[in-house]
Formats: sequence, structure tokens, C-alpha cells
Amino acid sequence: MKDTTLYDELLGLKQPWYVAGVRLDVVKQEVEVEVRSKDTTWTCPECQGRMHIHEYAERRWRHLDSCQFKTIIVCQVPRVQCSEHGTQMVQVPWAEKQGRFTKLFERFAIAVLQECSTSAGSGLLKISWDEADGIKQRAVKRGLERKEEKVCPQIGIDEKSYGKGNKFVTIVASIQEEATIVEHVGDGKGKDGLKEYWSKFEKEELQAIEAISMDMSSAYRQSVIDNVPDAPEKVVFDRFHIMQHVNESVNEVRREEQKELSSMGNTILTGTRMVWLYGEENVPERYSNILGELKGKKLKTARGWALKESIRGLWKCSTEKEGQVFFEEWYSWAIRSRLEPVKKVARMMKRHLPNIVSYFRHRISNAALEGINNKIQSLIKKAYGYRNTDRFKTDILFHCGGLNLYPEICQ
Repeated sequence: MKDTTLYDELLGLKQPWYVAGVRLDVVKQEVEVEVRSKDTTWTCPECQGRMHIHEYAERRWRHLDSCQFKTIIVCQVPRVQCSEHGTQMVQVPWAEKQGRFTKLFERFAIAVLQECSTSAGSGLLKISWDEADGIKQRAVKRGLERKEEKVCPQIGIDEKSYGKGNKFVTIVASIQEEATIVEHVGDGKGKDGLKEYWSKFEKEELQAIEAISMDMSSAYRQSVIDNVPDAPEKVVFDRFHIMQHVNESVNEVRREEQKELSSMGNTILTGTRMVWLYGEENVPERYSNILGELKGKKLKTARGWALKESIRGLWKCSTEKEGQVFFEEWYSWAIRSRLEPVKKVARMMKRHLPNIVSYFRHRISNAALEGINNKIQSLIKKAYGYRNTDRFKTDILFHCGGLNLYPEICQ
């Protein structure tokens, strides 16, 4: 088989395009494939009007490697002179408009970049960092243009910090049984982070939202109430965020008690911070003896831990009514505990109780969204942080947006 015929087949070229020549440069480790066309008339890519060739312009595209050799497609691309749209370059089938890579190369590059950082991917693909970043940006733009904007029945809202923790984006994700997908990444947090998301839909469309899982941020809650019909009935304060508050209250009790005991020369609580964070059923073996011993002491921290373990039972209830009864009993114990940090959290939970026990009606939480957050944290680590907000948002949508990122291949 001739080399030109081989590359005709490999590139999947159809008339009027054909491979006119193949050149191998061993020194540069490159294969250059020259493609030409036979037609003398072409359609304007804007209006589809048929017209004669006005001139040619040489274009070069990076293609998939031929064995270990970088492969470049070179073509004198016809340009037509349209009376309505001026001089236009005809669209070639192997690359997108104004692209510098073939569609097949971009598809491969997207698959690589989804598995590693931009820096690592650019090295593997033998392209520059900016070129790799450009492929990701085009992929996300392509995916967003294809995506049908529609309201998701169940959504989760959370914030994510970056840039040394002083910058934020707001994540809106659809919570589904089959997958959790990032639907929107907004600038900032609170109302500002959600403004653009709400603006995509009419008020009647937002009526289709059935449940919203979120933390107890007053700014997020107010934004939801302002935009979503019947929002107070639909908001579910996320159980995992609630337990974070409870865990922190126990840790605060420990810090205060440790300081008090240390002043008297007692170091029993020193180095035990992690011990109290675990649930009783999943305490690591290395901590189990320590926890068993500490629980037997008359420690404030042990009482706080017992309260923390007790409130976890709230989410084992079956109905809102059962949950309310359970909470009131726990609340009475917490208020009488003489542990101010725990009492503070108990009062906060009581103020928000309707949207805590609404969990039993909607049965959603941000657990899946926490998985997304972990993935985003991994992206931040791989990228050694982000200084550019738009690039951070692009990476989130590239890896977590469930978008159709790949250029279409003409069959």
C-alpha cells in the first residue's frame, strides 16, 4: 500500500480531499502529510452559497502521532470571495474552524487531560501548557453550547475556596441517583454566587425544583427564598454540614478543657483531637483503647462526645414528626450539659429545625457534592493552586460538569 493511500485511510478522507504526499523528517521526528482538494468551486461556510475559489491559504494542524513521530497535516485550504460575507476559508472535515489541532488529536488530548494536570498532560502530548489549556477551554465551551439548560428537581449548593482560601466560587450540582453533576459555577459566595444561575430560568421553570440541599448560610438561604417558589418547604440543611458544627463544638470543649487541665499539670487530653472526631463504630484500632479509657474519666470532652454521638441518631428517624421528637429530647440534654459550645450549636439547630427535619421528606444531602468537593480539591492540589477564577471554573466544569466535551467526527 502506498503511503498516500495509507494516510488517506487513516485520516478517513473523502472526495474531494486526498493525500498528495507524505514526508518523513527523522531529525525532527516528524511526519508531514500534505492534503489537497480536487474541487474548483466551494460553498461559503456562512451562507452555503456555491462559488469559485478566490485564493489558497496554507494551514497546519497537529494530528495523532504516527508511531513515535509527531504528525502534521498541511493543506493549501481554498478561500472563497462571498459578496455577502467577504473572504471566507472553507471548512475542512478533519478540524474545527480556526483550530490548530485535528479533531482526532483534540479528542485524544481531552481524554488525557481528564486524567492528569494541565502541566502533566501537555508534557505527554508534546504541546505547550497554553495549548493544553486552550483545548480544555474549547472543550468546555463546546460542551456548554450543546447542553440543554433545564431545572434539576434536586440540587445541592455549596461553596469552594481557592487562592489561599480567600477566594470563593459557588457550586450548584444536580443530585441524582445515577450521578452528581456540577450544573453551575458562580463567582463568589452567597447571593452573588447564585445570581447568574437563577437568571438562566423563568420563575415558572424554577417551580420544578423539588428540594435544595445546602448548609445553614443565611446568604444562600435568602437567595433561595427570593428566587425559588415555595422555597421554605424545599430547603434541606445538609446533615454533614450540621455534624461539622457539632464536631467543632466538641473540639472547642476539648481545647478549653485541655487548657484548664494543662495549667494543673494534667496532660490527659494532649494529642487526642482526632480521637473525638470518630463515630463509635468506626474508631481506628490505634485510638480504640485511648477512647475507651477517656470515656471512663469524668471529662467534659467525653460528655460532649456522647452528645455528638447521640445526635447522629436523628437521621435514623423515619418521619419529620419522629425527628422533631428525637431532637427535642436531645436538645433538653444538650442545654443541661453546661457545655457552652455544644449549647450554642444546639440552639442554632433548634432555630433551623424545620429545614433539618425536612430531610425526612426529601431524603437528600450534600454527601455526593462532598465527593465533587474532594475532586475539586484534588484539582487545586495538582494545579498548585489557581490564581485565575475563570481557569478554575473551566477546570471544574471540564472534570465535573458531565459535559459532552469531544469534537464531532464526520463519518
